[in-house]
Amino acid sequence: MSVRIETIRECLEGVIPGQIATCDSEGMPNLAYLSQVQFIDNKHVALSYQFFNCTRQNVLAGSPVRLLLTDHLTGAQYRLRLEYLRTETAGPLFEQMKAKLAGIASHEGMSDVFRLLGSDIYRIRDIEHVPGPTLAPPTPPVNYLTALRRATQRLSSCSNLESLLEAAMNSLGEDFGIDHVMLLMHDQAYSRLYTLASRGYPESGIGSEIPIGAGVIGICAREISPIRIGFMTSEYSYGRTVRDSIEAEGRGDGLESAIPLPGLPEARSQMAVPVAVFGQLLGVLYVESVDDLHFGYDDEDALVAFAAQLALSIHHHQHVAEQTDELSSETVEATPAAGPALSVRHFATNDSIFIDDDYLIKGVAGAILWALLTDFVERRRTEFTNKSLRVDSRIRLPGVSDNLEARLVLLQRRLDERAAGIRLARTGRGRFSLTVNRPLQLVSG
Repeated sequence: MSVRIETIRECLEGVIPGQIATCDSEGMPNLAYLSQVQFIDNKHVALSYQFFNCTRQNVLAGSPVRLLLTDHLTGAQYRLRLEYLRTETAGPLFEQMKAKLAGIASHEGMSDVFRLLGSDIYRIRDIEHVPGPTLAPPTPPVNYLTALRRATQRLSSCSNLESLLEAAMNSLGEDFGIDHVMLLMHDQAYSRLYTLASRGYPESGIGSEIPIGAGVIGICAREISPIRIGFMTSEYSYGRTVRDSIEAEGRGDGLESAIPLPGLPEARSQMAVPVAVFGQLLGVLYVESVDDLHFGYDDEDALVAFAAQLALSIHHHQHVAEQTDELSSETVEATPAAGPALSVRHFATNDSIFIDDDYLIKGVAGAILWALLTDFVERRRTEFTNKSLRVDSRIRLPGVSDNLEARLVLLQRRLDERAAGIRLARTGRGRFSLTVNRPLQLVSG
């Protein structure tokens, strides 16, 4: 093969539509524009199937297929000789193409016309560079090998999950040049993702949630596959996605208790990559930009590699946190607090916690806080371990994939943001302390 498809992936972004040529059984040629070509590997691409037209009839009848691609950055053209293999109508590849096509359709003002019916898989037989004048390619804004090297050094030097999250956010901003990013963790028991860290937004959104399967983030989690959109599309807008999902679950009257998901109101480029280890989804890394086509295939490759390294590091720190240092034999009791009483209300139906009528957290993190505060009030206890939480029947951890350490970091960050006089602090491996600076009034209801 004279040209490898991985070296010309800029041609596949849909800025300049490809042209596909086929012929019918009598040799009558047919030429049509193609909305999308998706890179699979060096031997395969996928073409968008949107209409049952002459092109598709010819393809299914065994016609030879030729595809002309144009690089929108250089003007270079390439002619591909393809062989049709099959059509996929579900799964990661289909969802990748569906999301990208939604952006292209919105950009072209044809959202009501461009609907993906399937992903047609083709084997690449040959790629020919078409002679002609071209422009020099622009200089890449980031050297991704250097960025990955620095990121690996940052992540490998972290001693706990909290410092790992800070290192990851800093690396994405400083090494990769990404201004807006969030990390969401998988809550397997509730089939949701919750925001654990973010960068570049006025509000952190720590604790905000998105359902599995909703928008770019939720589809990435469901398929455990990268999803990337280069143009703004209302179909994947998160303001609407989150609200619709809450109302669909019959919780419309509880919107005031939902933490707003951070995000750009006019995001024109979005990309979500899975954070997974040993086949298990830990979370999703999401980045966005106000510029069209801000993230390309190279950005996707780099973020997938970064997410894999991050997943291994998260897995390591969650495992280390289970190897608890022994608590001191001396009992540490809380010192009497002063000031007006702090009202903490717990709702057992979803373990939501309100402090002075302001929503704080829910789910497993809410159950953890309620157990800690109950022990503090009844026993004046201030020292705790991950191991003790894991066997505490009041918390009802969902199982081995409970991300306990991540939930503790989530709770710690929400308490720090709330600044209500309740704090959690690490005191050793798998150990933490509770500090309460005001008298507590615990209310169940």
